[in-house]
Amino acid sequence: MNSIALAEAIALEHGITKTDARKYVDAVFTTIASAAANGNEVSLSGFGKFKVKDMPAREGRNPANGQIIQIEASRKLTFTPAKSVRDQLNG
Repeated sequence: MNSIALAEAIALEHGITKTDARKYVDAVFTTIASAAANGNEVSLSGFGKFKVKDMPAREGRNPANGQIIQIEASRKLTFTPAKSVRDQLNG
């Protein structure tokens, strides 16, 4: 499912226009991304948590030629699903 399909499902379920639903979906994603960029955790009750994780610099290998390269430190966004979501996934 992509964001357009998500917006269409929300519009259908709540009786709003697809345009309005798309604005709401985009606003949610923008807000989560902004919070993460500021290093904040976003916790959505019953769904899960988005956290920023710092990845240290490390050595890696270029898959094309096997040469050792330096991979810079970076930040990544991780998601941990809530127990109810994990239970749905695992039947």
